Amino acid sequence: MADLNQKFDVLVIGGGNAALCAAISARRAGASVLVLEGAPKFYRGGNTRHTRNMRCAHDAATDILTGPYTEEEFWDDLLRLTGGQTDEELAKFMIAESKDILNWIVEQGVRWQPSLGGTLSLGRTNSFFLGGGRAMLNALYLTAERLGVEIVYDAEVIDLEIEQGMFLSAKLKQPIDGVSDIRASALVAAAGGFEANIEWLKQYWGEAADNFLIRGTPYNRGSILKMLLDKGVQDIGDPTQCHAVAIDARAPKFDGGIITRHDSVVFGIVVNKHAQRFYDEGEDIWPKRYAIWGRLVAAQPDQIAYIIFDSTVVTSFMPTLFSPIAGATIGELAGKLELDPAALEKTITDFNAAVRPGTFDHTILDDCRTEGITPPKTHWARRIETPPYLAYPVRPGITFTYLGIRVNRQARMVMKDGKPSANMFAAGEIMAGNVLGKGYAAGIGMTIGSVFGRVAGREAAKNARNW
Repeated sequence: MADLNQKFDVLVIGGGNAALCAAISARRAGASVLVLEGAPKFYRGGNTRHTRNMRCAHDAATDILTGPYTEEEFWDDLLRLTGGQTDEELAKFMIAESKDILNWIVEQGVRWQPSLGGTLSLGRTNSFFLGGGRAMLNALYLTAERLGVEIVYDAEVIDLEIEQGMFLSAKLKQPIDGVSDIRASALVAAAGGFEANIEWLKQYWGEAADNFLIRGTPYNRGSILKMLLDKGVQDIGDPTQCHAVAIDARAPKFDGGIITRHDSVVFGIVVNKHAQRFYDEGEDIWPKRYAIWGRLVAAQPDQIAYIIFDSTVVTSFMPTLFSPIAGATIGELAGKLELDPAALEKTITDFNAAVRPGTFDHTILDDCRTEGITPPKTHWARRIETPPYLAYPVRPGITFTYLGIRVNRQARMVMKDGKPSANMFAAGEIMAGNVLGKGYAAGIGMTIGSVFGRVAGREAAKNARNW
């Protein structure tokens, strides 16, 4: 059991991938390390529990990657998906560091497996965790514990003592032991965003946020982020930007995880409650566009939409926890979805008439498209005409928010006066807005967490042990 009366070299607040990478990195650098995880042990790990893969640059194929993914290609993808809203220096630094993470993370006990198939199309770019995110987390926790990292669960930090950019102590509240002060020579904040704080989301989204579903942990309420911003750390990122995907409307409010996500959009059309299409379902390869659909649905009336497809494509995408809603006719399907049957029939008739013949291939930007219809479907357009007709109801599923704290290449927090903090560092979703101004591509969140976690831990240990 950790002696909380001692002064640690490095205090890590958080319990997910970024926090564990920081803790391990700091401990390997010779620092004494305490990790405070706000969740109970069973729910440890934040959103990492629900992840599957990580996107890292590499120069050649490996046992689990089918080809090279160069730094230049990674940067080009990131630049395009963010629309240029990224810190170029930090982003390129992250990409360069990611090449070494592939091996470093294995050294910490994590194992890889070959890529999953279907619409993911990630066999060349992303490495998949054997056993998924929870197995990856368990490996990191085991390594941290073996190295002597102290870990406390149910550890809610209720205040931070910070003076002139220097961390002094944290006030810890525990269910049994009550309140205590934790002293450390350096702080690493890796406690995620504020996506589980509905009232905070409503400040930017209004009442629509009541209809948002939170894909991951209910413990990411943004309390550490708010404390840091209130105590002089510089913010970065648009508070309305986030990693948000379309997930099944039947999912629980919190913690539904990746099994509630739908990857069927490219195989059909998406309509709102008025049975109208509202965006190009075939704009780009799915892993580069799946994370725009949460925001798109959030902008629709009542934050609800429906993915419509037919029986010819049911084996083409990853199945989810929920079965599709079926109808022998479009009218019957519309009735089950509580949509206007005539409106849905017209939308599908117009779409079918606009489809032009081509050679379908969901792994490339194929030539199956529509003409003379708005919005178009640029790729993978095929007629919806083979019963039974199927649908998934979807709502915005918020993964993590992009409003965060500014850092430099040492993962050191930057204060509002532009000066780097004396001894405070950050990693993971709490600082992801430095790299992700908007948009998302599969696996980048884990890249940010691993790279900056490793850097933050190393730099925090160096900072602490130089005193």
